[in-house]
Amino acid sequence: MLSKMLRAVVLGAALATLAGCVDHANAPIMVPVAAQTDPPLNPPGIAHTICTSDGNFMYNEARKQFELRAQMTHTPIDPNNEEAQARAAARRQYVTCLSSQGYRAIYDQ
Repeated sequence: MLSKMLRAVVLGAALATLAGCVDHANAPIMVPVAAQTDPPLNPPGIAHTICTSDGNFMYNEARKQFELRAQMTHTPIDPNNEEAQARAAARRQYVTCLSSQGYRAIYDQ
């Protein structure tokens, strides 16, 4: 019994230590747009997670669409152009999702 409790304490300490290793240096600052009249839908951390996953999906979808377009027109794929378009689509999706959650992202650079 004591062994199981000790394992749980050690596991909890390890998880707490690893949670402190998460890098938030490039994460945007979430500013509520109209906090008094219309509060944000979710807390900032949840909204960031939801919108990041939406942006990641849009990035993959944009790359897939770029490759399909290149196949249909029989043109070679320009990797730089593909990456630029995919990143732009992901950014637009992220910003749109944040605004629908009631936030505006400010990047501290």
